[in-house]
Amino acid sequence: MPVDDLRDARDVLAAAVREAGALALSTFRGSLRQWLKGASSPVSEADIAVDSFLRRRLTDAFPTYGWLSEETEDDPRRLETKEVWIVDPIDGTRSYLDGRDDWVVSVALAVAGRPRLAALFAPVTDEFFLAVEGQGATRNGVAITVNPGTGFEGAKLLGPKRFLGRLNDLHPAAVPLPRLGSLALRLARIAHGGADIALVGGRSHDWDLAAADLLVHEAGGVLTDIDGERLTYNRPAPVHGLLVAASRLRHGMALALVQERRAQFV
Repeated sequence: MPVDDLRDARDVLAAAVREAGALALSTFRGSLRQWLKGASSPVSEADIAVDSFLRRRLTDAFPTYGWLSEETEDDPRRLETKEVWIVDPIDGTRSYLDGRDDWVVSVALAVAGRPRLAALFAPVTDEFFLAVEGQGATRNGVAITVNPGTGFEGAKLLGPKRFLGRLNDLHPAAVPLPRLGSLALRLARIAHGGADIALVGGRSHDWDLAAADLLVHEAGGVLTDIDGERLTYNRPAPVHGLLVAASRLRHGMALALVQERRAQFV
């Protein structure tokens, strides 16, 4: 992807995600029509409005790029394109509908299966994350890095309660943090040092992960599956299994523990 195209896409992406966050914030804690998608996944008219806004803005600017979004019917033509926008218009819809602040707008541009650009915006707390492959990651314009350190002593943990309980039983000096409604925000907390180790349960999707994946790696961390492999995006089935995110040193330690006790986590 040419540098000029990457720069143009970065600028368009950053502006679009900021505007999408403002749109979501304009109806936050308001009276919204909502329904269930599948067995238990909530969706609201705010999700659809933000999704429509982002699709119009991003595909108008880059009409040859593919599109993969939680709130858009999947179009298999995305598999034929090298560049694909991967979108979660409101990641953490339950939190959004409950009036909590732990939800975000999350968008990545993946090229040949890996994120090259990422923007993640938490409007309530006014946190705007941006990452460009090879150029680092920022929060509100300030460069971010993962926490240094090794071991579980004092390490701050994020993830499903059942996983954190198992880790804490093994390492009581670790510090489980309250659950975050947005999976993307959970990983962003690793990127800027708000937490040290994050576990992601099975059946997460591309749109939950792609933007935060780039943030973590550009901030000096690692996000992999349970076998230690980086994730590939824009596959026919955009679903992932158990994942581990942390600084490079802590990632190896946490991954080894999860692999050793795989049956307790998978």
